[in-house]
Amino acid sequence: MQEGTKTKDRVKTRLSSGNPATTIQGDMKMFRQLKKAAGIAAAILATTTMISTAQADAYPEKAVTLVAPYGAGGASDLAARALAETANKYTGGQPVVVVNKTGNGGMNGARFVSEADPDGYTLLLSRVGMALYPAVYTDSPVGWDAYTFLGMLEATPMILAVNANSDIQNIDELIAKIKDSNGATTYAASGPTAIDGFTVQALLSDVGLDPLTASTLVPYKGGSALAAALLGGHVDFLAIAAGSLMPHIEAGKMRPLMVYSPKRMAALPDVPTAKELGYAQAGQVGGWSGLYAPKGLPENVVAKWTEILGQVATDEQWLDLAAKRGSTSIIGDQDPAAFVKSQYELYNGMAKKFGYIQ
Repeated sequence: MQEGTKTKDRVKTRLSSGNPATTIQGDMKMFRQLKKAAGIAAAILATTTMISTAQADAYPEKAVTLVAPYGAGGASDLAARALAETANKYTGGQPVVVVNKTGNGGMNGARFVSEADPDGYTLLLSRVGMALYPAVYTDSPVGWDAYTFLGMLEATPMILAVNANSDIQNIDELIAKIKDSNGATTYAASGPTAIDGFTVQALLSDVGLDPLTASTLVPYKGGSALAAALLGGHVDFLAIAAGSLMPHIEAGKMRPLMVYSPKRMAALPDVPTAKELGYAQAGQVGGWSGLYAPKGLPENVVAKWTEILGQVATDEQWLDLAAKRGSTSIIGDQDPAAFVKSQYELYNGMAKKFGYIQ
């Protein structure tokens, strides 16, 4: 108690003996120092904000790499080059450069982009395979949602076709031949779980055949190789992206039997769609392209690409190139994340039904 009393007395003595004016001056000096420090901090924050804003306005400051995850001449490659050619007008003089990174059902290119720095300088020209592969393989190196979704680009019809020299004239004759062949008919595809494998397997399932054994798949890499296989008579039929087949159809070297598309193609008005023919699963299959980036892309870069795609959407060059590939521009038509999720669920359901997932 005595020690506590002595301490209080010393404090009282100090306060009573101190100079009030000196105490106030000290307080004012400390206040001014704190105010100065706060001002410096505010200035630093303002400068940082200005730099960030300037960087946002400056993007892109260098070339942007657009990865096409499939081979040259295929739908992915053609769409990537069409986007690059058109978007170059709206990137402030910085080029969009297409790079093909192929393999593993498109997953090599997809993984490359998903693991890249999220700075806006590495983008992915995505295809349906980016949703389909994870839907089929539980050990997929990249999930369907491992990206920043910048937008959907185009709907790409798939065409079921035979060589023009084939005796098959329509879809009914093809199905009849497949049923009679006991698995001997052949079709070209990138792989059994690629989109051009599912086009055929969905049809086979729709007509009550075993999707994995009713016809024999012969694998080829890339749209050009697939088309060449049919042209060379190495397979009986195929069902791949319209962009890879339309030049040969227009040249009279291939005969289209059916289109995988919500509606008939303007370039092939007499060719029925799988949907109108009543094929439930095949009627839901179709190709598409989107633009992805790594997860965590800064908002300013997302905003810039939203702006660029808005300009591309109405650009005659983009629309003309899409039409030549048999595609339809769908930029801005739907929420990309919701659409891709629905595609993942579609193919995941088929994979379970066809036996790819036990």
